[in-house]
Amino acid sequence: VQLQASGGGLVQPGDSLTLSCTSSGRTLTNYHMGWFRQAPGKEREFVARIHRSNGATSYADSVKGRFTISKSNMKNTVYLQMNNLKPEDTAVYYCAATTVTYYAAEQEYYHWGQGTQVTVSS
Repeated sequence: VQLQASGGGLVQPGDSLTLSCTSSGRTLTNYHMGWFRQAPGKEREFVARIHRSNGATSYADSVKGRFTISKSNMKNTVYLQMNNLKPEDTAVYYCAATTVTYYAAEQEYYHWGQGTQVTVSS
C-alpha cells in the first residue's frame, strides 16, 4: 500500500492542525494505522494508532488529550487532529500501516508515507 501524508504547515502555539493520510490503491481497512513523528536531531517516535476493525485508539503520553486519530473508511483516509500545538510538537509526521498487530512496534510497520512537516513557532 502506498501512503500519502498531507496537511502539515507552520502554525503558532495553541493552534490546531489536521493531518491526513490517504492510500492509492488498497483499502486502509486492511491495516492498523499509526502516526509517528521525527523532530530534528531526534529519533522517530510513536504518536498515535488506530485499530483497523474496532477503531480503538492509543496515544503517546506527550499528545494524549490534545491529538485525536480517526479514520474514514469511505474516504480511505486516516486523520490526526492536533489541538493546542506546542513548539515541541515540531517534527516531520509520518503515517504508517501494518497488518502485524494493533500494538505493532515501529519496525513492524512496513508501509510508510513520505512525511509532512509540522512547525509550531511564534
